[in-house]
Amino acid sequence: MKIVDNVKDMQALSNRIKKEGRIISFVPTMGALHEGHLSLMRVAKEKGDFLVVSIFVNPTQFGPNEDFNKYTRDLKGDIEKVSEIGVDVVFFPDVNEIYPEGFETYVEVQELQKPLCGQFRPGHFKGVTTVVLKLFNIVKPDIAVFGEKDYQQLLIIKKMVRDLHLEIEIIGMPIIREEDGLALSSRNAYLSHEDRARALALSQSLREIEKRFKEGNKNTNDLVQYGIEILNKSSITDIDYLEIRNGHTLESKKEAQPGDLVAIAARIGNTRLIDNTKL
Repeated sequence: MKIVDNVKDMQALSNRIKKEGRIISFVPTMGALHEGHLSLMRVAKEKGDFLVVSIFVNPTQFGPNEDFNKYTRDLKGDIEKVSEIGVDVVFFPDVNEIYPEGFETYVEVQELQKPLCGQFRPGHFKGVTTVVLKLFNIVKPDIAVFGEKDYQQLLIIKKMVRDLHLEIEIIGMPIIREEDGLALSSRNAYLSHEDRARALALSQSLREIEKRFKEGNKNTNDLVQYGIEILNKSSITDIDYLEIRNGHTLESKKEAQPGDLVAIAARIGNTRLIDNTKL
């Protein structure tokens, strides 16, 4: 396994691999790796024959009062984890490599970035799409694998790839959960023992909405209220959103249908967590 820390070397390596006719698969991460990330890497390993994983905590997707400075950074631990997967290259660039002095070009997917997390994290998806496009241009993957926990992000990246005619296959993989239902997240490490127990209400609220929908209730306001009751029982009241939206366009819905997205974002203590499911 090779570690590359600058853009020119990564581009040169990718160009060589492409000339050899090999398929480059790619998993972009911000580090603090867990089993969810590793599951994406295993899929990417199967789909291609040269696997690149990036580790880059992207400053442009964090707001001024968010957790950029405290976001877990453990390069040694991350490298140990990816080495067991059989990753070929870890791309670990410095911030100044990705955003050199004078950088001022950004990419936005206009409509899909507006609802859900976009309402509460202005500029977040602009930072995501910009860094992902830059990484695509550097790594030159044929395939890139993303998790469905960040479902809105996945839709936005797919849209960017279509709109810009990028020859990259984007693969989304299901959420990986703990045995008790908590969606794996690097931010789970911030939770106290008590807050972790309360955080289970997020997945429980989604399951309750699924259950009520399967029983025949299609009214989205009713379904959301059932979910909020579950959250309130665990004293979770700092809720950014709990919404049912079209699973492809993210348009709001009055009547739920199979394939619609149920998405939630809430704060437990000082930690903001997201989760989702499909009806």
